[in-house]
Amino acid sequence: MLEHGGRLRRAAQQYGIDEASWLDLSSGINPNGWPVPAVPGEVWLRLPQADDGLDAAAKEYYGTAEILAVSGSQAAIQALPMLYLPTQVALVSPSYAEHAHAWQRHGHQVNIVPAAEILQVGTNAQIVVIVNPNNPSGELFGIGELLSLHAQLAARGGCMLVDEAFIDATPEHSLAPFCPRPGLIVLRSLGKFFGLAGARVGCVLAEPDVLRPLAELLGPWPVAAPSRYAATLALRDTAWQHLARETLPLAAQRLADLLLSSNLPPSGGCALFQWVCCADAARLHEQLAQQGILTRLFDVPPSVRFGLPSEETQWGRLAEALHRCGR
Repeated sequence: MLEHGGRLRRAAQQYGIDEASWLDLSSGINPNGWPVPAVPGEVWLRLPQADDGLDAAAKEYYGTAEILAVSGSQAAIQALPMLYLPTQVALVSPSYAEHAHAWQRHGHQVNIVPAAEILQVGTNAQIVVIVNPNNPSGELFGIGELLSLHAQLAARGGCMLVDEAFIDATPEHSLAPFCPRPGLIVLRSLGKFFGLAGARVGCVLAEPDVLRPLAELLGPWPVAAPSRYAATLALRDTAWQHLARETLPLAAQRLADLLLSSNLPPSGGCALFQWVCCADAARLHEQLAQQGILTRLFDVPPSVRFGLPSEETQWGRLAEALHRCGR
């Protein structure tokens, strides 16, 4: 399987540092996620039910009429390529590598292009996959330019898949309200903004002609009942969402300022992470890991992604660790 952030136990074993002593900044997840209440006992006793309120809450939250709840958007990423005959697929690089991996795995011809060129591939590719904001660069594509690309693809019977895993802090940039429409698929996740990565809940927004075969492919009960219970409440908690949208950008700016003052100017980022390109990225990642701080290392281009600390002690620890790195 491909490399991902969040492998804290492996890092603890590798560096000989107790797992509880680590500061994990490797996954880009909101460190102050939605506060999950106790799950009623009866929820554990029943199979998941499609009419439990999750679909209704998701439709209201995303502003769309058709959704399919899945076991994290990763489940959809792996399954969607199986719904299409092998064809030309264009993806951004660097980006979330699971997309290219999934399409290649199922026989599609994948064309990797720089972000600056992805909006011009609508006349060649049949399917275009865009992560928005992009991971790890944080680059944000505008609604107008994405809809223009979609129109080119749809006119030729093509499709645009937009992964919006990191967009919840800036929902005004989402294509969710434009769904469903032919040739448009939007993926959403409750793992990042809501901090519910362990619940494994995501949603696919698309036409019924896409959602029906996808549901059949994934099979019954793709999301556990306790996860559905928590996700429903989180999607309905507008007060918490509003507060998170105020605080996360401030934390992201604080992180960017800290990195800049440490001679690590961010090359990009969003409300949940900052991305630093540097020739000695592997050395920086190693130096921080030796101090019990886990970041996400990328080989191409050499870079390190930093998630957000959760409270003042962690902010101070990161600042001190960066100082010790001697940047």
